[in-house]
Amino acid sequence: MILLLLAIFLFLVGLYGVATKRNLIKIVIGLTIMEYATFLILALIGYREGGRPPIVIDKMGQPTFVDALPQALVLTAIVIGLATTALLLSIALRIYHEYGTFDVSKIRKLKG
Repeated sequence: MILLLLAIFLFLVGLYGVATKRNLIKIVIGLTIMEYATFLILALIGYREGGRPPIVIDKMGQPTFVDALPQALVLTAIVIGLATTALLLSIALRIYHEYGTFDVSKIRKLKG
């Protein structure tokens, strides 16, 4: 339970960075923190205390198994998140080369 609360706190830290910062790089970092906090929450959902891998060898009793689906989804989402972060950083670099600044308020003034 404490790990889930810490993951939610990490998500809120990323949300604070996205909502309050004006630098494009800091906004991308905040989005990345939110993304990895979401991955952590999804991985924690599949965790079971005292659980075993979902491999059934014998049919004796009903042991508690760890749900492997959220872990598989998180592995896929990490790859997609890495590509998204690379795309956001490349867009931020193109904006910097075009306008000469990472400050969002100055870029909005130059919109014309």
